[in-house]
Amino acid sequence: MSSQVTTAFVQQYSSNVQLLSQQKGSLFRNAVRVESQVGKNAFYDQVGSATAQKRLSRHADTPQLDTPHARRRVSLVDYEYADLIDDQDKVRTLIDPTSPYSQATAFAMGRAIDDEIISAAFGTAYTGETGSTSTTFPAGQVVSVGSPVAGLSIAKLVEAKQLLDEANVDTTLPRYVAVAPEQLADLLNITTVTSSDYNTVKALVQGEIDTFLGFKFIVSTRLSSESGVNRRVIAWAEDGLLLSIGKDITAKIDERADKGYATQVYYAMSIGATRMEEEKVVEIKCRED
Repeated sequence: MSSQVTTAFVQQYSSNVQLLSQQKGSLFRNAVRVESQVGKNAFYDQVGSATAQKRLSRHADTPQLDTPHARRRVSLVDYEYADLIDDQDKVRTLIDPTSPYSQATAFAMGRAIDDEIISAAFGTAYTGETGSTSTTFPAGQVVSVGSPVAGLSIAKLVEAKQLLDEANVDTTLPRYVAVAPEQLADLLNITTVTSSDYNTVKALVQGEIDTFLGFKFIVSTRLSSESGVNRRVIAWAEDGLLLSIGKDITAKIDERADKGYATQVYYAMSIGATRMEEEKVVEIKCRED
């Protein structure tokens, strides 16, 4: 046998590309108010609570009352992502990676949507006629870390619910709470087997149900924290947060003649987010050890 027969050997590789662990798209998009936007800035008008005036005499003058009116500004930000796949790469790997690359890029865009919404929840909102007034998140909408239970507790969820209820937030609106995985563990650890809440919390942790105390739970690893210690859990009514879409996620997969006819995977979008009403958003601080 020829000693050069090894030149005919072919190295074999798997024909499957595995997407590594990651959040697959947006978790928040369907949990907030979504609007279309044309132009860099958009303004969303709001009418507040009015008070009727009692009539005290016959033929009295018609009262002139000012209906509370407010406005929020949303500014678009642009996102894009592109990668090139040479034909030679396809030959060397014996696979066509275009589809997995496209999936990974789409997932990245979805996560960017969540980051915008999360940032808007406790960030500065721009209000007023021209949207030039800065409105910060009020301390009265914050559930403190607390003691002795510093993590997420049923009592903290009840307090968040109470804040929404006392602000007369429409109870028919869906309510959500976004937590990190550690907060689910907190709930399970503080409820005993004899507690009436234990089975419900256990089912929540196991994914058998997704709602507890009127809140639909969203588990996210992208929530912000204070100095890496206190996780900023978000509780909100659906229209308390707004996602404004100037250009939804668009994809183009085509050849680039200027790049040796390599295949380019390209995604882009233009979005913005804001907090629409302070009373509809609650921050629950949770210590993470």
